[in-house]
Amino acid sequence: MLGSTHGTLTTDSRGARVIACGEQPGPAVHGRPAEVDDLDVSGRPLYCDVPDLDRFFHPESVAVIGASDTEGRPNTGVTRQLLAWSERVGARLHPVHPTRPAVFGIPCSPSVADLPEQIDLAVLLVADPLPVIEELAEAKVKFAVVFASGFAETGEEGAAAQARLAAAVARSGIRLLGPNTNLNAFEHFRDDLGGPAIALITQSGHQGRPVFALQELGIRLSHWAPTGNEADLETADFLSYFAERPEVGAIACYVEGLKDGRSFLLAADRAARRGVPVVAVKVGRTETGARTAASHTGKLTGADTVVDAAMRQYGVIRVDGLDELQDTAALLARARPPRADGVVVYSISGGTGAHVADLATEAGLRLPELSDAKQAELHQWIPEYLNVANPVDNGGHPVGDARGRKIIDALLDDPEVGVLICPITGPFPPLSDKLVQDLVDAAERTDKLVCVVWGSPVGTEPAYREVLLGSSRVATFRTVANCLTAVRAHLDHHRFVTGYRSPFDSAPRTPSPSFRKARELMRPGQQLSEHAAKQLLRAYGIRVPREQLVTSAAAAVRAAGLVGYPVVMKASGARIAHKTELGLVKIGLTSASQVRDAYRELTDIARYEDVSLDGVLVCQMVERGVEMVVGVTHDQLFGPTVTVGLGGVLVEVLRDVAVRVPPFGERQARDMCDELRGRALLDGVRGRPPADLDALVEVVLRVQRMALELGDQLAELDINPLMVLPRGQGAVALDALVVCS
Repeated sequence: MLGSTHGTLTTDSRGARVIACGEQPGPAVHGRPAEVDDLDVSGRPLYCDVPDLDRFFHPESVAVIGASDTEGRPNTGVTRQLLAWSERVGARLHPVHPTRPAVFGIPCSPSVADLPEQIDLAVLLVADPLPVIEELAEAKVKFAVVFASGFAETGEEGAAAQARLAAAVARSGIRLLGPNTNLNAFEHFRDDLGGPAIALITQSGHQGRPVFALQELGIRLSHWAPTGNEADLETADFLSYFAERPEVGAIACYVEGLKDGRSFLLAADRAARRGVPVVAVKVGRTETGARTAASHTGKLTGADTVVDAAMRQYGVIRVDGLDELQDTAALLARARPPRADGVVVYSISGGTGAHVADLATEAGLRLPELSDAKQAELHQWIPEYLNVANPVDNGGHPVGDARGRKIIDALLDDPEVGVLICPITGPFPPLSDKLVQDLVDAAERTDKLVCVVWGSPVGTEPAYREVLLGSSRVATFRTVANCLTAVRAHLDHHRFVTGYRSPFDSAPRTPSPSFRKARELMRPGQQLSEHAAKQLLRAYGIRVPREQLVTSAAAAVRAAGLVGYPVVMKASGARIAHKTELGLVKIGLTSASQVRDAYRELTDIARYEDVSLDGVLVCQMVERGVEMVVGVTHDQLFGPTVTVGLGGVLVEVLRDVAVRVPPFGERQARDMCDELRGRALLDGVRGRPPADLDALVEVVLRVQRMALELGDQLAELDINPLMVLPRGQGAVALDALVVCS
């Protein structure tokens, strides 16, 4: 890891930069023995390896297995491109073919065993790569690329073939890209562009083309990793590697499915620690998208709400379209850290300025009203009848003379302003040309972000093609929406990384005393009764109501006296999930006769519904609070996830929940509450007092600890309702469902 607190940097046999944390070996972490400090309380890795991919992207020797120079054959085109790429990176290329003496005039080796030197990178142009992998292992080749398709993307038979390939690669010590990948890693990257670069990761090569084309607009691209089916090297590996590269200013990703959710989060955490922005298109928001993605790459897409929450949790900026991906990544790669978060909209049209200001506000950007002094300064050059509070309308004419530059400089000099956005709806020479030049010149003298939206549908105007795109300091967009998305991402990213503390650093590594108590209460493969579930909560310090489990009407009356009227009575059994729907809950009981009658009614309903009871709960009645739900479920990609939301009987209707993937800290727990649409209920509405938010956060953190420690033993936990009492009075779990694995 970065810094010296987690050991020293070494390199393992598979070419991964790893951290030595101690002497005691543990379970494998990404193909190497894990140290004790590398694992959390559930035995999952806390730190990621950084594969040493230098020799992949800049090899000294390349072997092309199945090379060809016969015109018209697919392998010939691939061999030709690899030959040109090898020359550019200074590598020696060795064709391999059993029957050809030479390919493109280069002597051809008949087999891998006959290669004349140690090979860094082998490219396999064969239909069945498995036998060749074993030959490459004997030759101690470092990296291999498999283009062949017909693996997991084709169904069960292909998935089995891919599993065999992955197992052979794991045994071999080779790092493999593919199968079902392409030539994108070996494209011709422009070397005449300066500034921070974008590194690109895609699971579908075609989807990376818009980002790659940014080079034609002057945006530098340093790497392209087309991961394909990810039998070995995956998105997380390249993400970790790119985050360590000094030339990389941002990482752009097109993700169809994640091979391993934990690995992705560890890689995203590494990027966040280094302040490297990650922008991602992740398909699978809809069921249709998820099915298509699975058929293309053969991997899980994961529940999208969990994917979305996990990405936000680690600062990954998720966008929807490829146009947003290219514009947002370009801005984040090149823009300097913001000096302030205020945005000013400046235009030569009042209508344009007002429209963009509305859209910016809706996008969550802050448009501060300029001070009276600043407005008076602007009115030296702008007529008094025009609005200059923000948005700023100059009326058009000042742009054509020296006043135009003075206005721009005055706006950028305002300490409240960190971003200037100037929408130019279309070319209007000479005003638009002069405005563009003034913006470019002003951008050169400031650390603040200057954005221009060039709205012309033509895009061939010199002011756009030569002046705006020729500037490395002005961020130029073709649509207002993409501009606002990118600016919001830029400001959010820097807010996020400022003071970022990795949750993995503080994740629990040893079980708590609560775990030992809880383990005795678990019943593998069973659902616990409400009474047993509450005992589990109590073991983790989560408050539950006073209650007693009884098996007779007389005992119920005695229990009510001890608990204190009014009481709630509920049937308790291991297989009762929705007691209210079955009529197995009675509330507001205030007398012994009501308790006796309620006991008989509950047991009669249970017999009629054929529900097995372990007794009836007589519970303290808790009122005057906000009903919330806190729970744990298991995601196929990320493992245990913690949910908090508005609870009660309408929880499934409202679906107002926030999700996080453990581990996370108090700040993230509070962020979960702030994300809820019904957040205002916790602040107190219609005369109700504010709820005890601190107690709610504490319950969320205790539930997270439970999820981490019990791990796979806990299939599902649902505390609903968790009654959050008025501030200072705590929170009480009124009901709980626990399903054991």
